[in-house]
Amino acid sequence: MTNGRGADGSSAAGPADGHGTAGEGGAADREAVRVDRVMDGLRAFGANYTEFTRRFATWLGLHSTDAAALVEILYAEDQGAPLSPARLSERVSLSSGATAILLKRLEQAGHIVRTRESTDRRVVTLRSSPDIRPRAMAFFGPYSERMAEVMAAYPPEEIERFEQFLGTLRSTMDALLADEYANGGPPPTAS
Repeated sequence: MTNGRGADGSSAAGPADGHGTAGEGGAADREAVRVDRVMDGLRAFGANYTEFTRRFATWLGLHSTDAAALVEILYAEDQGAPLSPARLSERVSLSSGATAILLKRLEQAGHIVRTRESTDRRVVTLRSSPDIRPRAMAFFGPYSERMAEVMAAYPPEEIERFEQFLGTLRSTMDALLADEYANGGPPPTAS
């Protein structure tokens, strides 16, 4: 689906292995299949990450959206850039009202605290509670360790190139969401 090819990578131009008739673009077909494999791998990784978050929710007895929000709050703290409710709302794709209700649930469960750290006292900063961080570390510890082991098997230059690649994919997706998909998606085509 990513480039209009079948599950086997074939197209109307010929087989995916590039061994069709002369001039069918064998190199282009092989490249398209490679792109499909990378996109499929990224999709599968995203699906698996979503599954980890779902299981974290079950483990904590939370709704999956609440757990996803909690993971975003924890991650932002780890990056040294704690979230505001408005930024969290963007990250989990909820309205400000729905985010306020979600934050109330997380606060009542003792998973987060709201602070006023800015010189502008109107700005609210979301922080994880002291009790939730050790639980999150216990849950995601095996994940983090295994991912670090896998990445350690690759030379730093390769990881750096992959990091650049992912950064480019992310900025491309951000631009698509802000432009072509700003109103929910491209306009429907006439059939």
